[in-house]
Amino acid sequence: MAEKLKYFVNGQFRESKTDKWYDLHNPSTGEITGQAPCCTNDEVLEAIAAAKAAYPGWSATPAIKRAQILYRVRELILERMDELTMSVAKENGKVWAESEGDVLKAKEGTELATQVPSLMMGESIMDASRGYDTVKYREPLGVFAGIVPVNFPAMIPFGWMAPTCIAAGNTLVLKAASLTPKTAMLFAQLYKDAGVPDGVINVVTCSRNEINTILEHPDVKGITFVGSTPVGLKIYEKAAANGKRCQALCQAKNHALVMEDCALERTVAGVINSAFGCAGQRCMALSCCVVQDSIADAFVAELKKQAEKVNCGPAWDKSSRLGPITYEKHYKEVLADIDKGVAEGATLVLDGRNTVVEGYENGYFVGPTIFDHVTADMTIGDEEVFGPVLCI
Repeated sequence: MAEKLKYFVNGQFRESKTDKWYDLHNPSTGEITGQAPCCTNDEVLEAIAAAKAAYPGWSATPAIKRAQILYRVRELILERMDELTMSVAKENGKVWAESEGDVLKAKEGTELATQVPSLMMGESIMDASRGYDTVKYREPLGVFAGIVPVNFPAMIPFGWMAPTCIAAGNTLVLKAASLTPKTAMLFAQLYKDAGVPDGVINVVTCSRNEINTILEHPDVKGITFVGSTPVGLKIYEKAAANGKRCQALCQAKNHALVMEDCALERTVAGVINSAFGCAGQRCMALSCCVVQDSIADAFVAELKKQAEKVNCGPAWDKSSRLGPITYEKHYKEVLADIDKGVAEGATLVLDGRNTVVEGYENGYFVGPTIFDHVTADMTIGDEEVFGPVLCI
């Protein structure tokens, strides 16, 4: 029977009373590895209430003390590096080096947050006007909510969001990605072990209905979101309508311009790393190359040559260079995007659709895929594929 995950509120892992669960898969094998709760509305309200209750004491904690606790968070990340890396690999599908990099980015974000005594310093000016001095303070605001995607289970929630949020004296309700929540739960325990007070960090998994509760709740002062553009626009609109601060980081379609005087082999190697790293599942992935005509054919030939050497394999195998797509639905979407590129007339130089890894036949693997002669009016030339697909 699949393990049922708990949610984390007020320093405790609690069993959900929900009747709706998300199946969690190991993308390298396709096997179900557990279930995450779609937390009930009351459980999400518990998380907000815990964060609100923890705020007065935490915001009154001296900045240097908050920094000291975050130093301990950093040390525990290093001590638990292999455990955290394996968690990312098994639930997200990044190969080992990429999964380790995901965790290291969480460490780097934590290191930044330890500088809070200087980052929180205000400004002042004497005699800004006759008889008036001006002083500016940076103060915590209250409860914030973080809503994160599946593709960086460590870096985004615990590198970009949690460290700086709580370092500034705020508290956090984190809506972990419902399909990759295990790493978030390991970090929740890590934060508790480091001495972060109960209620300062709370972690739930839920649906858009409960997210609406977060967006509309008067005790939530701000929202930070990373994910798709359609969802980001809706979150930004609703958060703004409810008077909340909001930042929403959304999709991208990144291009490289390759000129005839480039060092061809080295340029191609860089393009392959950017396009196919993390199986193309990152907003900074290179998805389009615009190549000067005089070297276009040579560039594509070298690109195919090097890409054919990129081996797919299970994420935890340190010899693997390309891991699987994170979950089955998106795996099918990437395959459909490749089909659409062929149907729209692009030249398929390298086809990754029928990639099979021996011993892992049920994994969600898509090999390096290269299209040539892609035009701006084609879907693959205009929209983000979010997979190991490169357009020339």
